[in-house]
Amino acid sequence: MAFTLDPLPYAFDALEPHIDARTMEIHHGKHHAAYTNNLNAAITGTPLEGLSIEEILVKGFETTAVRNNGGGFYNHNLFWAIMKPNGGGAPTGEVAASIDAAFGSYDNFKAEFSKASSGRFGSGWAWLCVHKGGKLEICSTANQDNTLMPGIGCGGFPILGLDVWEHAYYLHYQNRRPDYISAFFNVINWDEVNRRYATGK
Repeated sequence: MAFTLDPLPYAFDALEPHIDARTMEIHHGKHHAAYTNNLNAAITGTPLEGLSIEEILVKGFETTAVRNNGGGFYNHNLFWAIMKPNGGGAPTGEVAASIDAAFGSYDNFKAEFSKASSGRFGSGWAWLCVHKGGKLEICSTANQDNTLMPGIGCGGFPILGLDVWEHAYYLHYQNRRPDYISAFFNVINWDEVNRRYATGK
């Protein structure tokens, strides 16, 4: 079965003023849609057809097109889910305790995650991942790579991700990536992050 582009779980303007409606329209309706369509084209007629996106990413890649578009498809599905209107604030649940254990405090976590996000040269993602046993790690990957992929040098199950491609923020923030990163903390959906944490630990 072909992969499909799910609708956003909220209105395009629901994350304003932190992420503007026009950016969300283009990001979801153009960029994510293209990754979805190109992924389907890349796996049609190959042994990857019929696998889940997670199976494709963990298995490795038949082609660069599968890597780039499979990553783009998965990463954006995660990105929409870990944000919500009126989100943000301090983390909750098991994730809150694990953040304190791994980084000392939420403020320390924010500083480390912001550093990973702003320090990624060019296009890519910053991640918060959980390893088996519950230990958290922050890292970043280039392009549409993610921590499920082999040989990335950054492992674990991704529970929070921030897109730092320019198409994710440039209409509103222009070259002010640090302002976009700071705004992101106001829309995090900690309920979803906790759900993913429970899945991956």
